Amino acid sequence: MTWQSILAKQSEWTREEASNLRLSPEEAVVLYNDAPLHQLMTAAHQRRVAMHGPTQVTYLVDRNINYTNVCTINCQFCSFYRPPGHDETYTQTFEEISGRIAALEEIGGSRILMQGGVNPDLPFEWYEQLLNHIRTSHPTIDIDCFSPIEIEGIAEVSELSTLEVLTRLKAAGMHGLPGGGAEMLVDDVRKDVSPKKGLPANWLRVMEEAQSLHLTTSATNVIGFGETNEQRIEHMRRLRELQDRSLEAHGIAFTSFIAWPVQLETNSFGRRNRGQNRVTLGAGSSEYLRHVAVSRLFLDSIPNIQSSWPTMGIKTAQMALFGGANDVGSTMMEENVVSASGTTKFSASERELQHVICRAGFKPRRRDSDYVLLETPDLNEEANEIASPVPLQV
Repeated sequence: MTWQSILAKQSEWTREEASNLRLSPEEAVVLYNDAPLHQLMTAAHQRRVAMHGPTQVTYLVDRNINYTNVCTINCQFCSFYRPPGHDETYTQTFEEISGRIAALEEIGGSRILMQGGVNPDLPFEWYEQLLNHIRTSHPTIDIDCFSPIEIEGIAEVSELSTLEVLTRLKAAGMHGLPGGGAEMLVDDVRKDVSPKKGLPANWLRVMEEAQSLHLTTSATNVIGFGETNEQRIEHMRRLRELQDRSLEAHGIAFTSFIAWPVQLETNSFGRRNRGQNRVTLGAGSSEYLRHVAVSRLFLDSIPNIQSSWPTMGIKTAQMALFGGANDVGSTMMEENVVSASGTTKFSASERELQHVICRAGFKPRRRDSDYVLLETPDLNEEANEIASPVPLQV
């Protein structure tokens, strides 16, 4: 089994033959280890074209809201959280959150992505009242909020099951459950970097419950903790198995997959393992592009692959559009979790995202969080004149 023979087989992939030509975990590891990056990205781009056509790249106008930084999970790589009682803790009021949403409405946004820490001081009724307040005050905005880890924390405080929490939050106005907190769904890696988050099976179970309720969900992956390529594929395998189960049982599953390297610029986690056993943490542009390409080939039942401009920069995110990604993410407006680790670019205008897409040679299309296409304003001088693709230099 060589990378050449594996890619040759993958070139025959069609939607009708997807199950017969599915990439096995063993084949994915071979591609990850051995395939030259250019050939790997070319194969992933061919798959992306087969799934989405050759010209369209989507984006979302939304806003991130980090409603609290109080958290008891203590992930070693997180620079955002503060433990209860710390001088720098905060929890935003309903009025502050509503003001942020109003600013999103002014630019025609359609979704908020609201996540925070696991805050033991917030009763369950606070979350219900918040969602009711947002749904009443901002009825056209989709509310995607509370990662599976937060759902577990809310369930523990309220002494409810996670399914009961999800059911009641949906009734209060929650539209979707974002994929935060997955990092690496591999037991050994997770126990090392975030032992209080519990086993990967917990994250997967909460997501499966959300999908059973027809909540919109996305899958995420953070790489660069010193894990092996085999462990990265194991993460994807667990996502793909859940995707297959939920599609069969509920007709709905993850809308997308988003990966990025861990950000460690201001975090002591990046300076551990000194001496003979030191490992290199994080991941560079080439490794990130390799990961995106393999994910597009392996996650054949997850429709959308999103590039990550907040962590990799605009240019690398643009390159990912030639290696399997069909979406450039969202405007965000603000970002406090990744930026706390040292990232300086944490907001993009709709015009800027359109420009990125056009300069890569694609046609920008605005979407909502369910990837339904929306009317797209022409904000870029190149929007009607698709530019020549940028040179593929990796």
